[in-house]
Order: sequence, then C-alpha cells, then structure tokens
Amino acid sequence: MEPLPDALTTGPFSTTAARALGVPAQDLRRKGMLIPTRGARVTELPETLAARAAAFLVALPEDVAFSHITGAQLAELPLPRGLENQVDLDVMCRSGVGPIQRPGCIGHRGLETREAVRLRGLPVTGLAETWVDLGEVMKRGLDLDDLVVAGDVVARRLDEGMGEGEARGDRHGIDCLRSALMSRVRPRGKKVLVEALTLISPKSKSPMETRARLMFHRGGLPAPELNVSVEFEDGAGEGAVDGGAGWMLEGDFVWREQRVIGEYQGKHHKEIRQRAVDVARRHLAEDEGWTFVEIFAGDVYTRPKRIAMLRRLGRELGVPDSDLNLA
Repeated sequence: MEPLPDALTTGPFSTTAARALGVPAQDLRRKGMLIPTRGARVTELPETLAARAAAFLVALPEDVAFSHITGAQLAELPLPRGLENQVDLDVMCRSGVGPIQRPGCIGHRGLETREAVRLRGLPVTGLAETWVDLGEVMKRGLDLDDLVVAGDVVARRLDEGMGEGEARGDRHGIDCLRSALMSRVRPRGKKVLVEALTLISPKSKSPMETRARLMFHRGGLPAPELNVSVEFEDGAGEGAVDGGAGWMLEGDFVWREQRVIGEYQGKHHKEIRQRAVDVARRHLAEDEGWTFVEIFAGDVYTRPKRIAMLRRLGRELGVPDSDLNLA
C-alpha cells in the first residue's frame, strides 16, 4: 500500500481528487481512513465545527455556503444553548439545483440572493444574511429575544468593520440588517424579524446586557444610554483638563438625568481582582452622587427577582409601580 500523495496529507480530501492523483480505490478504504461523509476522507476525526464543515466541503458542489444555524455558529454569534452545539450542517446552494441531500446536512436553496464571505477558509453567508436566515428556522428553538441578541452582535460587528469579507460601504450595521431583510421575498419569520430590528442596538456588548435592556424596555423603564462614559463634574477627577470634567468610569446602563448607573455582573465579575475593581468603581460613583445598581442573571430570568429589580430601578428613576409592566 503506497503512502498518500503529499497533496492529500494536509487535511480532508475528496475521493475524486484522490483518484485523479492515482490513489487506488482500495487504498481509500485503508485502516485509519475516516469517512466524514460520502465522497470525503480524513485521517483524523474532525473535533470542531469548522473541521467537520471543512471535511464535508470537499465532497460538496463548488457553489455552496454554510448558512442558518451553521453560519451563525461559524461566525460565533450567540445562540440558545440548545442550538450552540447543533451537529447537522446547514448548507445552501443556488435555487437552480436541488438542495444538498446527505446525512449530516440540512439543505437550503437561494444562495444567489445572498452575499457569501469566507470565514476560516469556509464559504459562509454574510453576517446580515445569516441573521435574516435565523428567522427562517425559529422552530428549532429561537425566539424574538434570541434574534435581538444575535442582531446586536451583528450590528456592532458591521459598525466596527469586523465582519470578515463584509462589503459594508458607508452603511451602518442596522441598515445592513434592514437591507438584507427587505431584499427577501416573503421570508419565513418576517414579522418577528421586523420587530427584532426595532429593538436591536449595536451598543450592547454582551448577550446578557441585551437581555437586561429588553427587560427594561418591556418593564416600562426609560431607555438608558449603553456603555457610555461617565465624567466627574467638578474637574477634580484624574484626567481632568483645565478645570473640565475628567473620565470617571464607563457604565453598562446609564440614566444620566437621574444619575443612575446599572451594571450587569457577569461570571467574570466573580473573580477576586475584578470584584475589587467593581467595588472601587461603585464607591467612586456613589461618592459623586450616583446610584449604582448591580444586575445579575437571576434579575433577568427569575420572575420574582425581575419584578423586584424593575421596582427598584423604577424608584430610582422616578417611575411609579403603577406605570411599570410587572407581568
């Protein structure tokens, strides 16, 4: 049994490419040769999504792209826990041919209407296109809030120019999302996508910040500024110039008129060093006359805690209980 040609030793390869290099059919069934899908071979088991997608790709037609949930996974968009580890690969081809039909793949058509980019060497529908496609697979376990969470990330990346290969031009991220949605003809999930679009903000920096912001919105609280700087007012702070205000801190949620700062306390805030920083920031804000409110996951997900948090913020912001939606 001859060793494999060098061209086939660097990653997955197709049986068609192997035969073109003179590899006998029986050698493609040799011990240690793995078959991720019909027509593809690898010498090591693909352990990551990207590796599995690359292994499938060599056996797929040229004009395809990974889309929907797989596109979101490859782009590292936040997804519900039940979809984060989806194994089957969403693969999209053009409408003129039949959808991909093979075990391990979920076939879709319509690639000619979507922008495709390269992520880690793989063809993937663009960020805005992928977000719209999430609306088409909501039955897999997505809801409105999940679309807003993913949309916040997409809008922020497009605003920052982080969408690899995205041809954004001078448009803002939300404009790109709106354009991608409005370019579709009767897309599934359009009603929910349109609603999600009105709630998206590129200024949110984490999924839980987004979910907390949605809680404020639905609870009837005024909209805060997101991830903005708060300055000293008397020029006494470090960094003050010519008696002007100096930078004090950046707040996750800032209600400037009411002098209230809301801070979401994620897992990294439990670390001793970070906790010390958080306490110092809180004391600094309170010394300057600000109210500092810590918000935890339970305040978002657990109804009694959510109601208590909305009432507390309502008191601090001057919103009476009668004006709050505490359902």
